Amino acid sequence: MSDDARILAVLTTTDDEAKARELAAGAVRQRVAACAQISAPVTSVYRWEGEVQNDPEWQVLFKTSEARYDDLETYIRQAHDYDVPEIIATPVVRGGADYLAWVAEETSAPRTA
Repeated sequence: MSDDARILAVLTTTDDEAKARELAAGAVRQRVAACAQISAPVTSVYRWEGEVQNDPEWQVLFKTSEARYDDLETYIRQAHDYDVPEIIATPVVRGGADYLAWVAEETSAPRTA
């Protein structure tokens, strides 16, 4: 796999399941992610504006190519309603070659005839 086809797992969170589903579906529709999984509510504990918060959130884990990361980040920032959305990218260092090739293919630019 070439350097520009390296695969990333990109995580964000949101405060509502419907929002998580729309973030996931929009990224796949726009081909900035091959797929996304939504995890059941998790509890996030964090400091915001000087106060410790304790809130349920849904995690969305996108799979994308490194070449499409900037477009995925832009999409998340535009579609997300948080002032500072969590966006964390982790490289996939190993995986099934056929799966990784599928992610790269699904996030490549659509072919024109």
